[in-house]
Order: sequence, then C-alpha cells, then structure tokens
Amino acid sequence: MESAIARAIKTQYEPVALVFSDQLPDGAMQFSEGKWGCIMWLLLAAAAKGKPAAADRTTFGCLGGGTGLGFGNQYETWPGGIECFYRFLSTGNGPQEEGTGAPGIRRGASSDFVHGERYIKTPEAVKLFVDALPMIDVPTRYVVLKPLSQIAKGERPEIVIFLVDPDRLSALVVLANYGRGDNENVIMPWGAGCQTIGILAYREARSARPRAVVGLTDLSARKYIAKQLGHNLMTFAVPFAMFQEMEANVPGSFLERDTWRELMDAAT
Repeated sequence: MESAIARAIKTQYEPVALVFSDQLPDGAMQFSEGKWGCIMWLLLAAAAKGKPAAADRTTFGCLGGGTGLGFGNQYETWPGGIECFYRFLSTGNGPQEEGTGAPGIRRGASSDFVHGERYIKTPEAVKLFVDALPMIDVPTRYVVLKPLSQIAKGERPEIVIFLVDPDRLSALVVLANYGRGDNENVIMPWGAGCQTIGILAYREARSARPRAVVGLTDLSARKYIAKQLGHNLMTFAVPFAMFQEMEANVPGSFLERDTWRELMDAAT
C-alpha cells in the first residue's frame, strides 16, 4: 500500500501500519518472552529499518507496553500491586522497593521506584489517569507493526503511524482538518508513547468521527529513541478510515501550493 501523503510531504521514514493479526509476519522482530524492552523501539525498527515487528501477550516488553498495545490492563500485574504503580508514576515508593528487578520493568528503574517518575502529581491522580484509559484486550494474538508498503491486498490496518518533524507534523494537522469543516480533529494527550499509537488511537478508530493522535510526548520514550532517531520527531497516529479520508484530500490541497513548497525548500 502506497501513501499519497507520504509522497507529498516527503517523509523521512515510511508510514507504519499497526495491524491486529493471528499470523506472525516472516522475519518479524519480537522481544524475548519475559525480557524488558520499549515498544517504541519496535516502532523504530519497523519505521527506520523497514522490518515488520510484533508483540503478543508474552512478548510486549514492558507492562506499560502491554497496556498501551491493548493486551489488557497490565498495570494490575505490577510488582507490588497497582498501588505500587500509582506511586511509581508519581511520588515514589520509598527505599523498601529499591533494587527491584521484576519482569516487565526496565533495568535501572530503582531510582524511579524509590523517588517516583513524577509524571503525575499524586498517586490518587495516577489512579484517575489509569481509570480513564480506554483499556482493551485486542481480539488477535499479535499486534503487528510494519511498513505500510508491506500491507497485503485485503489486509486492513487499524492505525497508520507517521514519524515526522515539526514541519511535517504541521502539514498533517492541517490535512486532518482540511475537509472536516471544523478544527478539532487532532488530539495531543499526555500518555505513554505506546498508548498514543495504541489504545488512545484505537479509541478514536472506534468513534463515529475519529481524530488523529499526536504522540511521543512521553519523555521516557523520547529518551529511548533519541540515539537512533534524534530529538526532532513526533508520532502522528491516524485511524485507518481517517487515513483514507486524508489520502483522498491530498490532490488540490495546500500540499500542491507555494507555501508548502517554499517551506520545504527552505529546510533543504
């Protein structure tokens, strides 16, 4: 499957399709069972290296990634219980939790366990955040990430994900609103990097009027991908029906006019 959008905005990386599947693509990259890994690295592998990647209920890499990709509420299995996770994301658990090496939690997380990541102010606020997440248990064995060009005939992605710089992100935001008659068709929620390409985008895909989701506002995910992709990229996750709508709107749009061309020329 080709993308008129990707051609028009000259994306550095090919769009990535997120697919629910019971089949593991040939050569797909996966984390080993029980080993920690960041789901955003799988996106990196698919986007930057052109290789399919997949996760299932035993190879999602991290408990947050399992939750974000739609394998249920994995925070309920957090070592020490979900209350420990609420404190981990906020004010910390104190020295009694130091040194944890539990499966699903990254190496070097001891300091965050003790002092908290401080991404949300209080444990009570973390509970409200988690309760508001659109948890889902996907209906297939795998969630597959692969270059859009590898989508087979008759295969339908759930989400199409662009990795883009600020100029191209701006163009995608304009295009998302171009044919809608209003200007609130893109959201930029705070959440884990995997949530903004996963469950938050899935929720939009199930709505009558889906919106695109801007992501990589997750500072931890940004840290993990910075060495491979630099510090200048965001994700733009589009439910497939909306992607088709945006694709159809490329001809005749601002992408064929001087302002966009001059902006791109100035960047080279």
